[in-house]
Amino acid sequence: MSCVTINTSKLLGKIRPMNCVNNGPVGLAEDPDRGNFHTYKKLKIPFARTHDSNFFSAYGGPHTIDVGVIFTDFSKDVNDPDAYDFQLTDEYIQKIIAAGTEPLYRLGASIEHWSKKYHTLPPKDNQKWAEICEHIIRHYTEGWANGFTHKIRYWEIWNEPDLDAEDSDNKKCWGGTKLQFFEFYKTVALHLKKCFPHLKIGGPALAWDKAWLDDFLKMMSGEGDEEKRVPIDFLSWHRYMRNPWDVQEDADIVEAIMKKYGYDAAESHLNEWNYVRGWATEAFIYSIQTIIGMKGAAFTLAAMIVGQNVNKLDMMMYYDARPTGMNGIWDLYLYRPLKTYYSFEAFNKLVEYGTQIETTTDDNDVYVLGARSADGKVCTVFSYFVEEDTDAQPKTVRISIDSVNSNPVSYLLDEANNLAEVPLLTKCGENTYELTLAPNTVAMVDFI
Repeated sequence: MSCVTINTSKLLGKIRPMNCVNNGPVGLAEDPDRGNFHTYKKLKIPFARTHDSNFFSAYGGPHTIDVGVIFTDFSKDVNDPDAYDFQLTDEYIQKIIAAGTEPLYRLGASIEHWSKKYHTLPPKDNQKWAEICEHIIRHYTEGWANGFTHKIRYWEIWNEPDLDAEDSDNKKCWGGTKLQFFEFYKTVALHLKKCFPHLKIGGPALAWDKAWLDDFLKMMSGEGDEEKRVPIDFLSWHRYMRNPWDVQEDADIVEAIMKKYGYDAAESHLNEWNYVRGWATEAFIYSIQTIIGMKGAAFTLAAMIVGQNVNKLDMMMYYDARPTGMNGIWDLYLYRPLKTYYSFEAFNKLVEYGTQIETTTDDNDVYVLGARSADGKVCTVFSYFVEEDTDAQPKTVRISIDSVNSNPVSYLLDEANNLAEVPLLTKCGENTYELTLAPNTVAMVDFI
């Protein structure tokens, strides 16, 4: 038997935005049958990162978001509004904001898997590229070039510059060397922070190389020379995994490197993550099948629970809400909610309640997180996730809680139920209950 203790009177701080995503809704509010706008909006997703957006035609396809498709001719004058093609990106950003979500705008290029590279090569002039980005930001936040005054606080420089080895002949995200990227990032970050001291400028959306990160922060820190130090408001990094506890492992490593170079005040963003058993063909096929099913939903909630409990992690952004094989939230054709949709719905209830309460478990496969609202209501979510498909058995969880009403209400997410109200709890003593969960299922309980 697994044991969980819930202390509703011990408050641990704000439920953080672990329920963010990459990319926005499909369709429009006035056309609910041709997209997922309404179900997207219902999830109250806090932030959506705009990466790989131009791979999807309903967002605007290859004319959307990326710097090289907005400023299509690098020889033109950066101050000339006619040199910029904002139209489809405007429409896409408007959709995200209309759904109640704030964009986190990724400045740079989408990944290029193909043999010829178009926008992932180092710019011919780093300063000019920085000034182009300045005008993109002014367009969306200050109304430049018939633009907008949107609340877009986060601006991310590039994506996964460390993805491929230095000697690779097929660099998919950054076509130059590591040192070239460091100089590029330094130029862009210094310029944008000077122009917009009130905005959060960060990056570099690290793929996985922690030694690369150490070198990056060492260079940005000025190696002890404060006059050469590059400001970083948030540091973004990625992790694809099969064990939710990997979120904690990597977050702790990133935190240690940030502290080492004096960037511990910067935010830490895990802004790409999902379940991946492996990248080889057979393992990846299994991964996609998992992502779109109930096991993927249990994994997703478990990872968000771990993220909330990490010492330093300010945001998690699931990859991907864009219609792709790695989207376990909506199906790819009719955009109907899949099982992971309801994991996001459960976590959002905790966000709405606002304040985390103390919950402890003695079982690493049973993940639990609780929140309390301003008027004293308490909600707790449970995920029983197991990676191995054989020999997993149902688990009975003994729950001890310091305060509870006379009739707690429970909800179940499994193959047959989508957070449906199901009587899951058995009272076995004063403020003590038992809850039995099958492998890879989710429960939500309103205790008060």
